[in-house]
Amino acid sequence: MWVSVAIICVALVIFILKYVFSTPGPNPFETDTREPLKKMVHDRKVKNKVLKQGFVESKVPDNLDAIIIGSGIGGLGLAVLLAKVGKKVLVLEQHDRAGGCCHTFTEKGFEFDVGIHYIGDLLDHKPFRCMLDQMTNGQLQWEPLENPFDHVVLGPPENRRRYPIYSGRTCFPEELKKCFPGEEKAIDEYMKLVKKTGRGIWLLAVLKLCPVPLAKFLVYTGLAKRLSFFFKMASRSLTEVVNELTENKDLRAVFTYIFGTYGNMPKDASFAMHSLLVTHYLNGAWYPKGGASEIAYHMIPIIEKAGGAVLVRAPVNRILFNDAKEAYGVSVMKGQEEIHIRAPMVISNAGIFNTYQKLLPKELQCMPAIQKQLSMMKNGEGGLSIFLGLEGTKEDLGLKADNYWIFTENNFDELVSDYLNGKKEDSATKVPLLFVASPSAKDSTWEERSPGKSTLSLVSFANYKWFEEWKDGKVSNRGPDYKELKQIFIDSILEVVMDVFPKITRDKIEYIDAGTPITNTHYIGAPKGEIYGADHGVARFSAELSATVRPQTPLKNLYLTGQDVFVCGFAGALAGALTCGSVILSRNLHLDAIALAKKTKFVNNKMKVE
Repeated sequence: MWVSVAIICVALVIFILKYVFSTPGPNPFETDTREPLKKMVHDRKVKNKVLKQGFVESKVPDNLDAIIIGSGIGGLGLAVLLAKVGKKVLVLEQHDRAGGCCHTFTEKGFEFDVGIHYIGDLLDHKPFRCMLDQMTNGQLQWEPLENPFDHVVLGPPENRRRYPIYSGRTCFPEELKKCFPGEEKAIDEYMKLVKKTGRGIWLLAVLKLCPVPLAKFLVYTGLAKRLSFFFKMASRSLTEVVNELTENKDLRAVFTYIFGTYGNMPKDASFAMHSLLVTHYLNGAWYPKGGASEIAYHMIPIIEKAGGAVLVRAPVNRILFNDAKEAYGVSVMKGQEEIHIRAPMVISNAGIFNTYQKLLPKELQCMPAIQKQLSMMKNGEGGLSIFLGLEGTKEDLGLKADNYWIFTENNFDELVSDYLNGKKEDSATKVPLLFVASPSAKDSTWEERSPGKSTLSLVSFANYKWFEEWKDGKVSNRGPDYKELKQIFIDSILEVVMDVFPKITRDKIEYIDAGTPITNTHYIGAPKGEIYGADHGVARFSAELSATVRPQTPLKNLYLTGQDVFVCGFAGALAGALTCGSVILSRNLHLDAIALAKKTKFVNNKMKVE
């Protein structure tokens, strides 16, 4: 029996490798497009000419190759990949500026990032960094965070414990061992598990790229779990795994603290997903120099150079289909007028729920294949953000280029469950987890742009139902009851921040406001206010779902990109773009990115020798 299984496995590996390494289509990374660094642009009016190009029919290019719905990184990234092989792409964004969760906004002289807090895996020779360099022509710069880059804070003020989280494959576990003497074995085993699990992510891409019959065979024979440790661990919850490693409750908390970066409490989170995040930051953490808007600012010109465009205030209200159920364009609302735009393919970065439930005709929404995909996924948890504009420099306020994860205690599952299931008025006074970061302290250009000022971004989660009654109100004035509930959240969270950061006092606050789940719905089109797209719980990482939800939809000429195709976050959404691009261009762009990194490393080493 085992001999038969081995033979089948070898045959499948050969088949997979033959398919994966087959590269008939054009390669976006064929030519090194990096240019000498240009002087950074800080003039907001100049940047807005790129980021805020409003939709009018006359700006729509002729003879489009593709239309992409949504200008988040999954959409913009894919548009750049297609543009680099000569495709003319139109990106349509419903908001008044491009970038999705990479956009920034300004209030009372303070610029705030809405979704980019820190990115990992950006060492010069890594595929992710090399790919981003090519996708921005070498103009997007990254600033490393402090080391430790994260601080885990547990407990009430009278019993507060602080644990620094260091980057470095050796430094990370060694520093943990200093905090938890006697737990060396548990820490070593944890590191072994996250690394081994993270390395198995390759099969997730294969399941989405290989022919459907092969993907189904790998899933239903159980071979997916045998071939990849990622899928072997995917069905195990984070709580289950770490509880087997140690009895120390604070160490369990430190092992699991970063669950806030994908939105599921440890008992609901897949250990496989968690491993991706831990390994993502093992080599360090970075922040875009000049702020998150630099990302879209340096991508859009590449799309335009190929004849494409990125237009904002362009809400797509439906995807157009012919009688053969083939997508042939989109309808954009301009006031009360519907404007139809045609293209041979439509790619949605609007998320699986918006795409299938809002943009398809009713008769196509009912298709069994569409309903199957929807039944396998659910909306993620709603996000809550608070933005603080402060008087004072980072030195005045005790701020550094790092992040704080603050928890009321170490029993995360119980705390988060009680909070999300509680009454809104009660839960607003006892938010159990809080992410705190200072974008201004991470950006070396900030002092030049906004001297004597600083910003803080505070992020947590909130139940969409708490705010649902105000969802149809005017975004700038949803009524006194809504404002009152927001203020309760703000006041209770502010007390925590001022306790952990004693140099921040109320008299230093020049601006403060909160964004709730319905704010997210308005600005980034999140159906239930989620910030990480579809839910990232254990069910999301079943091999069956991974093989079923892929860039090709059940409808011809309609594709999905972004975080719902792969995983959440900046890197996850870009992986979704690579996966979708691989399907469209008929070549494996993941492997192209790896080859690019090897080539870049070789060239850089050669230049050093010379």
